[in-house]
Amino acid sequence: MPLSRRQREVLHEMGIPVWVRRGLAGVEAMDSVPRAPSEGLRVAAPVEPTPVMSSAGVSPPVAELDWEALRTRVASCVACSELAPRRTQTVFGVGDPHADWLFIGEAPGAEEDRRGEPFVGRAGQLLDNMLATLGLARGENVYIANILKCRPPGNRDPKPEEAAACRPFLDRQIALIAPRVLVALGRVAAQALLDTTVPLGQLRGEDRAYGGIPLVVTYHPAYLLRSPADKAKAWADLLRARGLMLRA
Repeated sequence: MPLSRRQREVLHEMGIPVWVRRGLAGVEAMDSVPRAPSEGLRVAAPVEPTPVMSSAGVSPPVAELDWEALRTRVASCVACSELAPRRTQTVFGVGDPHADWLFIGEAPGAEEDRRGEPFVGRAGQLLDNMLATLGLARGENVYIANILKCRPPGNRDPKPEEAAACRPFLDRQIALIAPRVLVALGRVAAQALLDTTVPLGQLRGEDRAYGGIPLVVTYHPAYLLRSPADKAKAWADLLRARGLMLRA
């Protein structure tokens, strides 16, 4: 698919020469047979949540909630004693609830906690540019969420027990959205979804899946701001995701 003028402009702004796409054209024509996971990789299955108690009795399990009920459950969650008391608000996610593309980051930062929306600020602007290279836009056939719905103090990495507590919420979002492709943004998101400690560099470039949905691992936009030389690799990852999405 030829790049539009706007896509070329965004690639130029990201520091990616337009000839990169021709050099990576094979990414879109990958063998459709999924590769075996790397050694040491454990593909995680969706977690079956445990029903919680309410004053009226047993509340419906997360896996049975509709979109609004899920949003309400997330907003009232106090499962993580270190996170819930410190948050300004939960950060549920943003975008098209029937999107083909679901981008998953690690956790909200200070500005996301204040505004209640994931990926704002400079990293969010870069993510928006990354979407534009694919002819996409925030809220248009795209949904953006995080592994955690609350900001960790000091923007530290999520603890395993925090990621596990939030997993049913993300799994339900995935089930309700029914995306055609998942994109894990950064090491924390990729390792949490794939239940592995394998480094990001080894998780990229392979056909993966989560809950039967194609999953592509790429760099977090905040990392790309620090290491712009890797933007071309991120572009290759996005082309891989588009190829998988078109075949899904």
